[in-house]
Amino acid sequence: MAALDRVKVLVLGDSGVGKSSLVHLLCQNQVLGNPSWTVGCSVDVRIHDYKEGTPEEKTYYIELWDVGGSVGSATSVKSTRAVFYNLLNGIILVHDLTNKKSSQNLYRWSLEALNRDVAPTGVLVTNGDYDREQFADNQIPLLVIGTKLDQIPEAKRNEVLTRTAFLAEDFNAEEINLDCTNPRYLAAGSSNAVKLSRFFDKVIEKRYFLRDGNQVCHFS
Repeated sequence: MAALDRVKVLVLGDSGVGKSSLVHLLCQNQVLGNPSWTVGCSVDVRIHDYKEGTPEEKTYYIELWDVGGSVGSATSVKSTRAVFYNLLNGIILVHDLTNKKSSQNLYRWSLEALNRDVAPTGVLVTNGDYDREQFADNQIPLLVIGTKLDQIPEAKRNEVLTRTAFLAEDFNAEEINLDCTNPRYLAAGSSNAVKLSRFFDKVIEKRYFLRDGNQVCHFS
C-alpha cells in the first residue's frame, strides 16, 4: 500500500482548555480518561477522506500537533515553540468557553504561529477591540473550537456563544463548540462533523492543489 500524503495542523490554545482531550477525541474517537499537561508538543494522527463520497475521494493523514499551552511572552518560551510552527498547513484554535481570557489569547496564539507577533506583548487587545487586518490576507486555514460547552449554564449560553461567534468572524473561520467528554458532539453527519471535514478538506486543498483544482507537486 502506498504511503498516504499528509498535512500538518497545529492545535493551539492556553493550558487547561482541553487541547489534548480534543486531539484524542478527533484521532481515537474516544474520550481521554486522564488528561495531563502537554510539555513541548504531542503529535497524533487522524485519517481523513478528502471529498468523501465523490470521484475525487482520497485518503490523507492529518497530523495534529498539540502544542503546550504556556502563554508566557518571554522570548525563550516563544523561541522554544517556534520549531513546531515550521511548514504548518492549518491551525485549530482552542479556547475554554467558560474562560473569556482563553478566548482573547487566541489572537496571541495565531499571530505567534503565523510569525506576525512582532509587538512585545503579542496581544492585540484594546478595550475588547481587535485588529482584523492582521488576518485579512492569511492563507492558512483556521478553525475555532470552544470546549466545555456542558459547563455553561443554560441561562448564559446564548450570551457566551454570541461572543464567540464574533471571535470566529475575526479569524474568518468556522467554529465548533463542544464537550470533549461526549463524542456525540462530533457524531458522523452532525453539523460539527461536517464543519470539521470541510476544514480538513480546505487544509488539504491549500497544501496539495492549486486554486483552479490542478494538483501541484510538493517536495518534503
